[in-house]
Amino acid sequence: MRRRLLTVAALAGVLLTGLTTAQATGRDSDVTRAFQATDRSTAWSLAERVPLKFPTYHPQGFALVGDLIFLSSVEVLEAPVKYPVPVDGYDRTPGKGIGHLFVLDRQGNLKKDIRLGEGTAYHPGGLDFDGKDLWVPVAEYRPNSRAIVYTVDPQTYRVTERFRVKDHVGGVVRDRTTGQVHGVSWGSRTLYDWTPAGKQLGKVANESHLLDYQDCDYAARGKQLCGGVTTLPGPNNTTYDLGGLALLDLRTNRILHEIPFPYFSPTTNHNATRNPVALETTNNKLRLYTAPDDGENPGGTELQIYEAPLN
Repeated sequence: MRRRLLTVAALAGVLLTGLTTAQATGRDSDVTRAFQATDRSTAWSLAERVPLKFPTYHPQGFALVGDLIFLSSVEVLEAPVKYPVPVDGYDRTPGKGIGHLFVLDRQGNLKKDIRLGEGTAYHPGGLDFDGKDLWVPVAEYRPNSRAIVYTVDPQTYRVTERFRVKDHVGGVVRDRTTGQVHGVSWGSRTLYDWTPAGKQLGKVANESHLLDYQDCDYAARGKQLCGGVTTLPGPNNTTYDLGGLALLDLRTNRILHEIPFPYFSPTTNHNATRNPVALETTNNKLRLYTAPDDGENPGGTELQIYEAPLN
């Protein structure tokens, strides 16, 4: 089975897994078209379960770069604690932690652990690969706080600070058609738009209340694919996570296509789209990469890969 992938050494002119420069500026990608053909009746199957052979802590975002997977994660050393009343505009303490960007192969082996963040900004979010660099936000682990947006070279692992934001930024995507950087706040309730140097171009409320986007990736042309969950109350004082995937227009923030994803981790019952997600196509399948479970020990997190037939 051939994946539409290239190695890192062949990334010149390639903007995302399976996405060429021509596709980015002219037509929708194979992944975009395949996702738009899905609906709530699409039959997904759990095709692979790959244990990650290192502690992953609390995974956040994926970027597929050739044969490598970049996984952002937060290691919480001291959890934030809610204040009885807000203090200086914050509803909780900052806590303490370490921000990780793990580089792994598709067999679950760790190749590199890149540390990201500064002081109380230790929470990496959803990340994106623009064909040259990975874009990764690292924020304080509390809403209405602050964040640093970095780029990371996927070949040298060099980390560069790009800009800072006076809010919690939970994920970023770079639009290949405009060069602009788009981001989401805590719970994706606010949608941002910046230049690559950090000049704010837009800030609007998210009109969708169905999902809190956890991780988004660019999907040509001028779109992003996002996964996430919303925790809802169930009967008898229970809760459950509604999971789903959405395709958004980066210019208008309008949802172009959206589906629920009613599949759960076989080990913890977490919804599959709870943490990072990434999509790619093969010759005859749409593949969804997920890692819904946290992992304090090696093997605690699995790479769980779902497949749906291409229509």
